[in-house]
Amino acid sequence: MEYGIGLDTTLGISYEQDLYISKYASELGYTSIWTPESSAYDSFVVCLERWKSSKLSINGGVTTGIAVSPVNLRSPFALAMTASTISKRTKGNFILGIGSGGVYREATRNSLGFQKVSVLSLMTDYLTIIRQLVNNQIVNYQGDTIKLLNSTLGEYNEYPTPIYLAALGPNMLALGAKLSDGIALNWCSTDQVIWSKEIVRKSAENFNRDPAEVKIIQYIRVCIDDDIELARRAFIRSMLGYALNSTSTKTSEKRLGYRGHFERMGFAQELNKLDKLKLNGATEEKLIDEFPNDLALKVGYFGKAEGAVSHVRKLAVGLDTAIVRVVSARPDIDSTKIVVDTCKP
Repeated sequence: MEYGIGLDTTLGISYEQDLYISKYASELGYTSIWTPESSAYDSFVVCLERWKSSKLSINGGVTTGIAVSPVNLRSPFALAMTASTISKRTKGNFILGIGSGGVYREATRNSLGFQKVSVLSLMTDYLTIIRQLVNNQIVNYQGDTIKLLNSTLGEYNEYPTPIYLAALGPNMLALGAKLSDGIALNWCSTDQVIWSKEIVRKSAENFNRDPAEVKIIQYIRVCIDDDIELARRAFIRSMLGYALNSTSTKTSEKRLGYRGHFERMGFAQELNKLDKLKLNGATEEKLIDEFPNDLALKVGYFGKAEGAVSHVRKLAVGLDTAIVRVVSARPDIDSTKIVVDTCKP
């Protein structure tokens, strides 16, 4: 198993400090640097800059990856074009991760002007088109949601561009086993990783693929500080948007996305209680007060440095790459650096 580092814009560090951490982590033995994408910044640019920084210390640089880019932000052609370019620039040290984001939610679709679509069909179309384009093929494809005719990137790329799919539920995991090079998990307990791997194994075999071809990665969020309550609050703040991301009253919608994911791990009762508090006007601080520690620690770590390594190693069981996703307790580089130091391979 390999260890990567995950960095985002919530850390409170400068651009120069971000590049320093990328170089520093590669020197400590982390073999990959991962970037999530939101509309706040272009993660492809960030990936390339972080790879260049690692290249100052490691010959050829470490692997850089996006985990993940929500497909509602870019067309499949745009994703393939940029991913292929970075693969060339890094000489094959780039992984493209894509996910459905919030497209399953009616409010998100409406804000983007999307009609109601099958999320599985959408991701099937994206994976099929991107794989063909980055593998130097001419695409003639008619899917349920996207059509592309006589299209090509126009320039041969000798370097492979692995495509990973963000997946939580059984249907998306099965799709990833069929069409992707890897599965990007998130907020999973050890048992949930095992459950996910078994679905991927069976599905890959059903599609006559070797399950070992489908790599399994996951962000494991870690927040370290001697002030345990400070670390706890920072960690749970990073988690709230996932655990309580649906304000929909539709039962069918609540079963989807991260809410359904956390409920599959047995936390429906606790989250329903938090829902009621939120609907009654509870502040973010109040929700953090009431958030169950056992849920947080089942999928990540907060606390003092001495407890971090064993906890992270337990959560990493079964993964091909465990990505230490830094959550900073304080908005300074020391708060980021202590996680990188403590959890080094």
